[in-house]
Amino acid sequence: MDRYNAEGYPDPTAAEALENIMREEKAKNYKPCVFICFPFAGDIEKNLNKAREYLKFAVKQGTIPFAPHLLYPQVLDDGDPEQRKLGLYFGMVWLRKCDELWVFGRYISKGMQAEINKASKHRIPIRYFSENCEEVQKL
Repeated sequence: MDRYNAEGYPDPTAAEALENIMREEKAKNYKPCVFICFPFAGDIEKNLNKAREYLKFAVKQGTIPFAPHLLYPQVLDDGDPEQRKLGLYFGMVWLRKCDELWVFGRYISKGMQAEINKASKHRIPIRYFSENCEEVQKL
C-alpha cells in the first residue's frame, strides 16, 4: 500500500483508510475451509452418498469444504494397509490447513476419532451435525 500522496508526501490517514476498505472487502468474500469428518468404512456406498450431501450442505453454508474420503480412495486402495495409512496421513495434513472440523453422524469411527483428536490438539474448532445436517451438541 502506497503511504505517500501524489506529491510524494507521507499520507498515513489515506493509506490506513484504503487498507481498512480492502480488509472489509476481503472479509465479505471470506469463506472458511472446513474439513468434513464422517464414517467411511462399512457401507461405503451409503457413506459416500451421505458425504456428498454433507459437502453440498457445507457449500450452502458458505464454506469451502474438504472431504479426503471422497478424494483419496479414487487413487489409493483402502484395503492395502500402507496405502490406507498414506491416505490417512494426507487427510491429517489437510485438516491442519482447515479453519474448522465438521463431524457428521452419531457413530464416531476410529479414523474420525483420530481427526477429532488432531483438531482438538491444534485448537481447530469442532462442530457436530446429525446425519440430517442439523447442528447438535457434541455427540
